[in-house]
Amino acid sequence: MSSESLIVEVVRSGFVESTHRARMLTLDADGKPVCIYGAVDKLVSPRSSMKPFQAVGMLRAGLPLDGEQLALAASSHMGETQQTEAIRKILASVDLDERALRCPESLPDHRETAREVLRSGGEPSPIYMNCSGKHAAMVVTCAVNGWPTETYLDPAHPLQRVIRDTVEELTGERIAASGVDGCGAPLFFVSMAGVTRAFRALPLAAPGTPERRLADAMRAHPDWVTGAELPETTLMRTFPGLLVKAGAEGFDAFSYADGRAGAIKIEDGGSRARPAVTAAALRSVGLDAPELAKLDSVPLFGGGKPVGEIRLRRVH
Repeated sequence: MSSESLIVEVVRSGFVESTHRARMLTLDADGKPVCIYGAVDKLVSPRSSMKPFQAVGMLRAGLPLDGEQLALAASSHMGETQQTEAIRKILASVDLDERALRCPESLPDHRETAREVLRSGGEPSPIYMNCSGKHAAMVVTCAVNGWPTETYLDPAHPLQRVIRDTVEELTGERIAASGVDGCGAPLFFVSMAGVTRAFRALPLAAPGTPERRLADAMRAHPDWVTGAELPETTLMRTFPGLLVKAGAEGFDAFSYADGRAGAIKIEDGGSRARPAVTAAALRSVGLDAPELAKLDSVPLFGGGKPVGEIRLRRVH
């Protein structure tokens, strides 16, 4: 355990061009701290790393999803065809379509799929937005409860009150501040310690509970949580029992089947610094594999050739 800072260096042609400062908190299987770097009790916005807790709240309120569709409810998907078709099926289960979604219009994040949409005469749509799985689940939760579907993003809506209560229960903290996420959904500010406690609770919950159902769905279907080529998917494939969920502005959180857990935050929100710190967090709790080496040093290119790297440096 240490209070020193974590620094990620961006090295180009032998010169340290930029640096990113990071916080990290990891816990062992008993919930005791293993590593502490930076102010982990300071309020943060976990962004999409909060999606698992939002999905748990929806399950508690009767969301009737399982398997791949449940994984999509907590996803930051890439807008690939199989993902958007599944979201359409989720909405159709309550006789609604993508017009019910209140997230912003977007093209798919998956480049080839975006090209196909444009080639076929398509255009940006809410269903392609990477949070549309969560939004579809919110709409369905409202429909099965008889709650208004048009105003599901209102913080005072019954759905959002259930989610807020769930976040407070799992993090063990009162919501100190709130705002609006990029997708338009209510956003909660909590501590990294609270996020780590909440992630740790998911795999340790009893089978059949909302927490465990959500954890099992995400771990069984990592391709549906993000995309086949993203680091989180690779990590969940590499370590069976691992649950990883990234968030915007340089956030990442994870938990393992036995209760090991952690969270990291890049202070300036630089996502390029996140892989190296996440790899260090996993190693700190004893999870290691050759695949982590690909996260330790991300190459930088000049003229199409490697000329540097993004790497972790630890300083006091």
